[in-house]
Amino acid sequence: MNRSNGGAPHRSITAGTDFLHLAIEEAPGGGKSDWLASRIRLALADGRLPMGSRLPATRVLAGELGVSRGVVTEAYQRLIEDGHLAGRGRNGTIVVGAPAAAPKSPARTAPPLPRSVFAAAPGTDVFDTMRTARARIDLSPGLPDLAAFPRAAWLRTERHVLDHLAASDLGYGDPRGTPALRRAIANWIARNRGIRADPDEVLIVAGTAQTLTLLGRVLRDDGITAVAVEDPGSLGARQHLHNCRLATPPVAVDSEGIRVDELRATGEAAVLLTPAHQFPTGVVLRGSRRSELTRWAREGGGLIIEDDYDAEHRYDRTPVPALRSVLTENVAYAGSVSKLLAPALRIGWVLAPPRYRDALVDAKRFTDLGNAALPQLVLAHFMESGAMERQLRHLRRHHRHRRDAMIKAIGTHLPSAIVHGAAAGLHLTITFDAEFADTELAAMALARDVKVHPLSWHSQRAHRPGLVLGYAASTPSDIGEGVETLGEVLRRGGAGPGFVR
Repeated sequence: MNRSNGGAPHRSITAGTDFLHLAIEEAPGGGKSDWLASRIRLALADGRLPMGSRLPATRVLAGELGVSRGVVTEAYQRLIEDGHLAGRGRNGTIVVGAPAAAPKSPARTAPPLPRSVFAAAPGTDVFDTMRTARARIDLSPGLPDLAAFPRAAWLRTERHVLDHLAASDLGYGDPRGTPALRRAIANWIARNRGIRADPDEVLIVAGTAQTLTLLGRVLRDDGITAVAVEDPGSLGARQHLHNCRLATPPVAVDSEGIRVDELRATGEAAVLLTPAHQFPTGVVLRGSRRSELTRWAREGGGLIIEDDYDAEHRYDRTPVPALRSVLTENVAYAGSVSKLLAPALRIGWVLAPPRYRDALVDAKRFTDLGNAALPQLVLAHFMESGAMERQLRHLRRHHRHRRDAMIKAIGTHLPSAIVHGAAAGLHLTITFDAEFADTELAAMALARDVKVHPLSWHSQRAHRPGLVLGYAASTPSDIGEGVETLGEVLRRGGAGPGFVR
């Protein structure tokens, strides 16, 4: 057995035609690649090709089958795009994931949750049970492709950092974060978001969630009891603000972004925004609204919490500059590497306005004394070496392919749906002109092992029914199957009271 660098042993499958039960005479005349890919999928699903197995070289398998090498190469490529195989250079083509095996009986491992659960009020036990429910196909938004994490590049970087690490780097450090990472982030946001900032202004945090928690504490101490939020807007962000005992009055979002006139009408001194790619609609804050928002902030000293959500993940146009680039005194800017690398790293950053900077650093110090130093140093070198830019370019190609697969599936199986936010991000939002409860549609889909977010979860006021569909973490085949299931459920309609009305 061979081992790739530090990985699990790879089992070589050299006699492909025998082991995989391949008989070329069964293949249709014009679809040999499709046939071969389907036979390999079957071997993956039934366990004949376990994780770590090495498939025959394309030249070898083509010779055994008596077909051109291009037939085998195309079949392997389709399985690579679906996330089942990975090309490892001299180590060959390796099994890295398998499709779920067909159930042996119609019975589910657990009974489906009742549809009414989806309509439960956010924050209730039953709602949280539904939110964390698992499904074979999970199209929840906000999930990056964890299999795309650049393991080899990260390992090389980690080894380099450890080789050059000073003993002093392992002690208690600055609660703001390591100087190396603060410099790297200042350079990164200057290149990618148009923000000019001194590294001393950067505070390293454990993701945007901690940014909201720390800011919530600081704002409460400053006498602020509410933060206005976009509607529709992120349910998770609202929950973090509520946990800080802050109210979240809703402000409407239209095709140009947040309604600044409604924001003024709330009388609130702070607002949470996702201006580069609004969650969940995907709207970009237009120039006229940015000007209105700038006037609101400067005239009344208002605070904008800028969650730079999905800003780098743009496919059809260049990213708009961050609000922080023009409103240093009024914007608390938050970013993270959760969607670029992995949420498990728990590394993000916040640039606070001068009036809140010291209080935010104190809040961080008394919360955890600062993030772990070693991952910060690795990330700093990863950013400065150019590896982060390479990863971003890879992800843009990767995600665009999956986005296109979802758009195609929606056009085929949900032709009445209106698609929003396709130009960027890791999810699409779809809405419908018909009147029905999107919570019921989502619950019925979950009963068929497909998980999605109903748009009403992210809305505080009545909106058209819709769904928020993540595509980054699912293969094109799973995306197609999941959207097809949604179409079947929607066509069957009144399977439950209150679904179609």
